Amino acid sequence: MNDVLELLLNLDPPELPCKQVRLKRLSELCGQDVVFELKALPFSRVAEIKKAHAGDEEMGLHILLGGVVSPNLKDKRLAEKYHAHTPAELLKKLLLPGEIEDLSREIELLSGYRTLTLEDVKKK
Repeated sequence: MNDVLELLLNLDPPELPCKQVRLKRLSELCGQDVVFELKALPFSRVAEIKKAHAGDEEMGLHILLGGVVSPNLKDKRLAEKYHAHTPAELLKKLLLPGEIEDLSREIELLSGYRTLTLEDVKKK
């Protein structure tokens, strides 16, 4: 077996994974694809969200806020259009609860949650 230390030393630090997700309902309403770009959350951001929102029913919303790269949820034009004072309020007005949950789960998957990341090594 290769020396794991050497493998890790030769590995460039990995970037956080990203993914583009098409929102079916909004795409149908707009007549063209509405695509959100999502990015995995680093350990420190996940820890902050868990600490601030432990047991909070809006935890998924905060995961989504942390992982959306595009569209810019802080854009003033979007806030004005949807009469939203915060990005969280904007998401609640723009998306259905299930869409918020589905997108936050995608970010969790990108961040290594809800997936099997470990495998047992069996000797032959």
